[in-house]
Amino acid sequence: MTFEEVLIQKPAERAQCAGKALEEVLVTAQDNGALTVGVYECAKVMNLDPDSVSFCVLAMDEDFQCDIALQIHFTLIQSFCFDNDISIVRVSDMQRLAELVGDKKEQLEDTHCVLITNPADGSWEDPALEKLHLFCEESRSLSDWVPEISLPER
Repeated sequence: MTFEEVLIQKPAERAQCAGKALEEVLVTAQDNGALTVGVYECAKVMNLDPDSVSFCVLAMDEDFQCDIALQIHFTLIQSFCFDNDISIVRVSDMQRLAELVGDKKEQLEDTHCVLITNPADGSWEDPALEKLHLFCEESRSLSDWVPEISLPER
């Protein structure tokens, strides 16, 4: 394997590990009641208690390019995250994200934004969340401000 092939493969491996870590964090956060789902619900949490937000996931779908309001919301959410040092990633498989964060009994209508929050007592720590923070930090050092992660298939 040439040096160039190693360089090309490494970001893909990094993104794949980040995808597994994101899936693990979302499931754990769901179990701990540390998820907020939906653009408007996330905006409320960010406005009321920005210090409780640990991580942000933005999900894009085929309607994103046509929905100007959603694009504006994403821009505002990204700006808020940058201003408050909140790690942020983008996923393109909104259906898979909905499977991970949704209630099995009901279909979620808005999974464009998902926040992972810290409990007030600070008792919840997750090594996978630390991996995601490191992934975002490395991505920012490469001028990739909102890296895209692919969630693993079931």
